[in-house]
Amino acid sequence: MRRVRTGLLAAIIALPLVGSTAAAQPPQGPVFSDGEAQPVFDPAAAVREDLFVTAPVDSDHDGRQDRVHVQVVRPKESDQGLRVPVVYQASPYFSGGNDVPNHNVDTELFVPEQAGPRTMRGAAGDERIAVAAEIDWAYEQYLLARGYAVVYAESLGTGESTGCPTTGAENETIGAKSVVDWLNRRAPGKDAGGAPVEAHWSTGKVGMMGVSYNGTLPNAVASTGVEGLEAIVPIGAISNWYDYYRTDGAVVAPGGYQGEDADVLAKYVHTRADREPCRPVIEGITAEQDRITGDDNGFWDERNYLDDVGQVRAAVLSVHGLNDWNVKTRQAAQWYRALREHDVPHKIWWHQSGHTDPIKLREQEWLRTLNRWFTRYLHQVPNGVEEEPRATIQREDGSWVEEAEWPAPGAAEAVLRPTAGGPQRGGLSAERPAEQVVEGLTDDSGQLAEDLAAAPSSPNRLAYFTEPLAEEARVSGEVRAELALAFDRPAANVTALLVDQAPGGSVSVVTRGWADPQNREALDRTTPIEPGQTYPINVAMQPDDYVFAPGHRLGVVVLSSDHDFTLRPDPGAGLQLDLARSTLSVPVVGRIS
Repeated sequence: MRRVRTGLLAAIIALPLVGSTAAAQPPQGPVFSDGEAQPVFDPAAAVREDLFVTAPVDSDHDGRQDRVHVQVVRPKESDQGLRVPVVYQASPYFSGGNDVPNHNVDTELFVPEQAGPRTMRGAAGDERIAVAAEIDWAYEQYLLARGYAVVYAESLGTGESTGCPTTGAENETIGAKSVVDWLNRRAPGKDAGGAPVEAHWSTGKVGMMGVSYNGTLPNAVASTGVEGLEAIVPIGAISNWYDYYRTDGAVVAPGGYQGEDADVLAKYVHTRADREPCRPVIEGITAEQDRITGDDNGFWDERNYLDDVGQVRAAVLSVHGLNDWNVKTRQAAQWYRALREHDVPHKIWWHQSGHTDPIKLREQEWLRTLNRWFTRYLHQVPNGVEEEPRATIQREDGSWVEEAEWPAPGAAEAVLRPTAGGPQRGGLSAERPAEQVVEGLTDDSGQLAEDLAAAPSSPNRLAYFTEPLAEEARVSGEVRAELALAFDRPAANVTALLVDQAPGGSVSVVTRGWADPQNREALDRTTPIEPGQTYPINVAMQPDDYVFAPGHRLGVVVLSSDHDFTLRPDPGAGLQLDLARSTLSVPVVGRIS
């Protein structure tokens, strides 16, 4: 998503002091060179202020509108008549978090009409981490020096804000949006003493940016179409909370946080001083998230920003790690696809790390990209970023490439079929099997998926590989395993892995996906399984961009429970795979022979 140079662009913008005399000097204005804002302001002289913005929602049901705690840091020239745009970060984390236990995942799966008590670890602890007196950010000085104000807001129910945390629900969106409204003189703000505070220094042009939850709130606010939000930079961000805690009906954890769910996260960030008013609200999350069936429902629909992507007015620079198993790649891929379909200005950075900020990976080039994005859409300097390549991708060797769009425009679907030998290592090719073969596996949730994939043979998984590749093959997009499966129990997990086998025989997992076969007909409806009957089960793996080197084999591994992600029932469930009716669909640039 890099830039084709559009030539030297230089501009100086300055506004005179209000009420100044002819002899008075106007304040320094922003300076631009080659389409980038230059560091001409002194961050050490910045003005800092605290205030509270009123949000038009009463999420703690106390009869008063919620208040959002806001901290503003702006160039001193903004007190001398200069109006500046804003880069705004909203977060539930500025005041730390609570020690909260996760749900127990060593539990049997739900069976319709046979549901019994399910275990859950104890309620959240009440120890609160101290509120930070002054919020800071790695980007603060960089942005201040280039003529932006930096604004921080504590999400509802956290720190000094009132209201309740609800893990992505509408009230949190309204709370974060209210700050954009205040910056555009549409919402009231007051200081701690109750005196009105106005953003007289703001141009009304706002960008939102952050990592993880702090990057998710920009997606949420942008989906409201709020006027004044001109650009967002969601980094490792969520676009649909259902896909964060569920996948195709299966209860699935964020990587590294087995047992976390929407209620656990709400309890973690619930750091307002008086927390009693929000306890019923969070108890409602526990009930409504439906950790029993994993079905989609109204609770999750409220937290699906894709539903309102048609309202997005802000230009979106999305960043995500190809190895992010916390906020998985589907979150960025589906948001990016929807933005493209709605003609929203868009760029994407894919890097090879996990859940992290790109400033830690490629600092100078990232800051340059960010600078040009905000210069174009917040300072409104026509530097041509919208005409540049839209995709920047880090390759497996650490190098970076720029491409016109993502997924790779040259990717075409290859359909591969498994052949006999799955308990050891079967085949995988474009040819249809000569005969019908059914192969079985037995679930063992105690084993790691990586170990099962690497094993030369196992009764707990089925593995199928192509012949060694004659040339490089790049997978770009979403891989789908369409599996014909029968089960010997009325409930089971289904997991599929795309793997890479090196010439020496070692196997690494490229991407993976999960499904609950009870949701084979619809995400919002559980349909019982009849043991012994074969069903088509589609497993959509997390989107990826990965290059298989010549001599390597592309493979698919089928198992039941995934120890690090799914619920973990007692071992023993049996799955039978009909090879003749099963396929692997791979979006590939190059040939898979």
